[in-house]
Amino acid sequence: MPATIDYYFTSASPFVYLGHQALRAAVARHGAVVRVKPINLMGVWEVSGAVPPAKRPPVRQRLRLVEMQRIADYRGLPINTQPKHWPVDPQLSDHVAAALVAAGHDPMGYMGRAFASVWANEEDIADPATLARHLAAEGFDADAILETAGTDAIAEIRAENTRDAVAADAVGVPTYVLNGEAFFGQDRIEYLEHALATGRKPISA
Repeated sequence: MPATIDYYFTSASPFVYLGHQALRAAVARHGAVVRVKPINLMGVWEVSGAVPPAKRPPVRQRLRLVEMQRIADYRGLPINTQPKHWPVDPQLSDHVAAALVAAGHDPMGYMGRAFASVWANEEDIADPATLARHLAAEGFDADAILETAGTDAIAEIRAENTRDAVAADAVGVPTYVLNGEAFFGQDRIEYLEHALATGRKPISA
C-alpha cells in the first residue's frame, strides 16, 4: 500500500507556500498519498507556544524575512516578503480546500495557486472573486465549491483537523505527518522523503 501523509497547513503561511511544490514532487516520486488538512493555526499555536510574527522579538522577525528569501532562492520561487494583502484571514481559502476534499477532488493545484496569491501575486485570498478565479483555472465549479465552503460542515472539518494536528504534535505549519511522525517545516521535506525512500520506522519522543 502507498504511504499516507497528513498535510497540515493554512493558506496564509509563507512557509507552506515555499514548501508546496517540493512536497508535491516528493510525493510523486514515491507514489505517496496526501490527506489535505487545512487548520486554524491559532489553535495549534495556543498549544505549541508560538506567537504571530508581529509579537516576536525583532531578531526573530528579521530572521523570518531572511529565511523567506533564502528558501525562495533555494527553491527557485518568487517571494514578496511584505505582500500587499497580509496579514490576511485564510479561513475562506482553507475552507475551499476542505470543500474540494469533501467533494472528492484533488485540491493541491488550487492550493498552490492560493498560496502564490499571497506571496507572489499580490492577491487577496479573503476575496471570494480571487478564489473563484483559481478554482475555475483548475476546472472546478467555483460557485458550487464556494457555497459548500461557507457551510458549518466544512467549518467543523477545519476544526477537527486542528484538533488532529494538536494530537499529532504539530508545532505550526506546514506539518507533514507520516506513520505518526510529525515533520514540521518546509525544510523537513528532505527528511520526509528519506523516510519514504527507506521505509524506516517512525521516530518518536
